[in-house]
Amino acid sequence: MLKDIVFDEFQNTVSELLICNRSILDIMGKVQETNARLQQSIIKSVTRCGCIKIDASRPAIPSDATMADLKLLLDSHVKGMLCDNCQETIENSVGKLILYTAAVCNLLDMNMYDIILKEQKQLKILGYYNLA
Repeated sequence: MLKDIVFDEFQNTVSELLICNRSILDIMGKVQETNARLQQSIIKSVTRCGCIKIDASRPAIPSDATMADLKLLLDSHVKGMLCDNCQETIENSVGKLILYTAAVCNLLDMNMYDIILKEQKQLKILGYYNLA
């Protein structure tokens, strides 16, 4: 499968090139740092650039709503579209987060593709109730 090869190649590249941060403690710190940068990038898209807006309020959910109905009733609260600059910044942050996630997998002898397949199987089995 091509996707399997892409994930494995990415994970192997991370393993080959990540030299300075070989300690699990360093990598855990980098995961936290990159997660914080991702959040900050999204916040700056709202507060500095203004290309997107967060419009959040408590949703009105009817008492007879089913889990399937919630997908239509609940909102992401994101209004607008990312500008090219903000999108690039956020993509870079997500990329770094994936990189350090791959590094964690490498250090703990786990395969990202296998983890994704396992998670997808769980999602399909539990459906809506998995994330509720």
